[in-house]
Amino acid sequence: MTGLADTRNWRLIWVYQSITGTSHPATNLVAMGSLAKMDYPKMMGLDLSLTSTGVSINGQTFSIKSKLRGVERLAEISDRIVGSALAAQSIAVVVEGYSFGSRFSRAHSLGELGGVVKVALHKAGFEIVEVPPKCRAKFATGNGNSNKADVLASLQKQFPMRFIEGYSHDECDAWVLEQMAYAKLNESWYSWSKDQLAALQKVDWEPLFKALRRNTRWSELLR
Repeated sequence: MTGLADTRNWRLIWVYQSITGTSHPATNLVAMGSLAKMDYPKMMGLDLSLTSTGVSINGQTFSIKSKLRGVERLAEISDRIVGSALAAQSIAVVVEGYSFGSRFSRAHSLGELGGVVKVALHKAGFEIVEVPPKCRAKFATGNGNSNKADVLASLQKQFPMRFIEGYSHDECDAWVLEQMAYAKLNESWYSWSKDQLAALQKVDWEPLFKALRRNTRWSELLR
C-alpha cells in the first residue's frame, strides 16, 4: 500500500473523525482482544450499502451510515471507507461483487457507490479483491445459495461467542469477506470445512498476491 505519507490520505482520516465526531474505529482495533491478529497483514472486508456499509478490519467490525443523499452521500461513504483502510494500514480490500439478480434500481445505485469507492481506493494505493456473492455465501455456510439471513444464522451457530443476537447482516458479510482472504493465505484464526474452503477457488486473488509481493514484510506468506 502506498500513500500513507500523502497529505490527502491523512485528510480522509480527519474527514471521518470530523463527520462522526468520534475517533476513528480502525485506529483502536489492535486493542480489541484475542480475536485480532496482531502480527499479520491487515485486510479490510467491505460489504457496500447506501444505508449501512459493513466493514471488517482485523476481525473487528463496524458500519458506515450516512444521512446525506445523492453525490454527497457517495462521497461521504467513500471518504470514510478510504479513511478506515488508511487508519488501519490495511494492505488490501476484499469487497463483495455485484449480484446480477438484484432489482434494477438497487443494482444501479450500488453500482454507482461501488464505482466511486473502488476508484478512491485505487487512488489511495489499495489492491481490491472482488468476491462473487455466491462464493461469500458458500464460504460462510457451505451453500452458495444461502441468503444474508442464512449466513448470519450459520455463523451464529458456528461461532456463538462471536456473533451475538442483533449483529447486522452487513457487518457479518464484511467479516466473512475478510476471513476469506486470511483463509486463502492459510492464516485464518478459525477452522473452516472442506466445502467452505472450496469457495475460495472461484475468486481471483491476484490483487491480494500483488499487494503482498509489494510489501517485503508479508511476501513470505506467498511461499
